[in-house]
Amino acid sequence: MGETAREHDRRPDPRPAWDGVRCVPARPGKLTVIIPAKNEEHNIRECIETAAWADEVIVCDSFSTDRTCEIAAGCAASVVQHEYVHSAAQKNWIIPQASCEWVMILDADERITPELRAAVESAINSGKHDGYRVRRRTTFLARPIHHCGWERDYPLRLFRRDRGRYEDRAVHAAVIVDGEVGRIHAPLTHHTDRNLKNYFEKLDRYSSLAAADLFNRGVRFRWWKLLLKPPARFLKMYVWKLGFLDSFHGFLLCGLSAVAIFARYAKLWEMWRNGSAGELPGGRP
Repeated sequence: MGETAREHDRRPDPRPAWDGVRCVPARPGKLTVIIPAKNEEHNIRECIETAAWADEVIVCDSFSTDRTCEIAAGCAASVVQHEYVHSAAQKNWIIPQASCEWVMILDADERITPELRAAVESAINSGKHDGYRVRRRTTFLARPIHHCGWERDYPLRLFRRDRGRYEDRAVHAAVIVDGEVGRIHAPLTHHTDRNLKNYFEKLDRYSSLAAADLFNRGVRFRWWKLLLKPPARFLKMYVWKLGFLDSFHGFLLCGLSAVAIFARYAKLWEMWRNGSAGELPGGRP
């Protein structure tokens, strides 16, 4: 049963995301895969190879300092570079430049399975919906996670180019689709966090962005949130979402998720104390 994005009245006004859209007619029934990337030389080749069947593959690079662009170009992908402000802004800049009617957003650490390819081709040919949520199957530290709430992960990744844009938010921005949204159950595989160093780098970046988003929306720091929200997140993921069934990896993931919540609210406290969000990971205040 499809979902109608127009029903979500609580979402921010998406119109700014359409500003500056190029009036280039899209190739009907064709697919562009967009891969945002920065310093992904260890991921980008395999990612592009799983998307090579698409009519167009674009790597939107945030001025990588490694071989990401060289490898991507060698895989016959189109490579464009753009200054990174935040994830949603980067994607909203590149989406209108796709030449195809349909766009699929693919992170560099994600892979399109053969089953998903068949399901995406079928969805495009049917034209039944204007966007699709795709089931994502995630591995954490090289182990598949079957619980912790991750088993119900259906990000909206496939949509008509001229019907979908991301919310103008620094972190956890959702895609807003002007039309009917369906679901694809064939899996997109996600190989997140190769090691704990990678996890803590992301934790620092995303907790800063999340805290700044709260600060800029005028959300005040409350000490009880710092005290109660981290253990609540752990209990939700580990007990209610059955994270304990994922063995030690589940325990570790739930504990680290609680740490991420603690970091978010600790940074929010610091922002209110300083009266500013400061310089964020994207290089912007």
